[in-house]
Amino acid sequence: MAHLADPAVQPPAAFYTPESLTPDNNIGLLMKRALQSMRQTIDRGLAPHDLTQAQWLPLVRIAHGGCTTIAALARDQAMDPGAMTRAVDRLEAKGLLRRERSQADRRVVTLVLTDTGRAAAALVPPVAVQVLNAHLAGFSADEWQTLVSLLTRVLANGDALREAA
Repeated sequence: MAHLADPAVQPPAAFYTPESLTPDNNIGLLMKRALQSMRQTIDRGLAPHDLTQAQWLPLVRIAHGGCTTIAALARDQAMDPGAMTRAVDRLEAKGLLRRERSQADRRVVTLVLTDTGRAAAALVPPVAVQVLNAHLAGFSADEWQTLVSLLTRVLANGDALREAA
């Protein structure tokens, strides 16, 4: 765990006690359940295109240039590299991506979307937008911005804790 003397780490809050922590107020569990709901609903919307989360998420990440290797995808999605390799194998078998050796460093294998893969990745944002907006029904624009800001802070705190460890 991070040392409190580290200036990058804020002192921990004292909102929870072992006695007060419940599934209904546990932000970790609530965020996980919200994410599961969103992903399952996106999966339903993409089912007619034969795309599951294990497929559409890597396609989108590759399409946006954030992850171009199996190792980067595995880190990004907190997956075992072996499991990510199997997922990439399935995407390659479906003709959605191909592996290319880097010209700069032959040890590096880059993941490149095929035309079919780019078309499949392009199907995701409209469905994701619809699902996210449906999950935010009843929120004001200010509440949405506040939620984004708060979640960004939670992630920054987590990054600082991991970096200080």
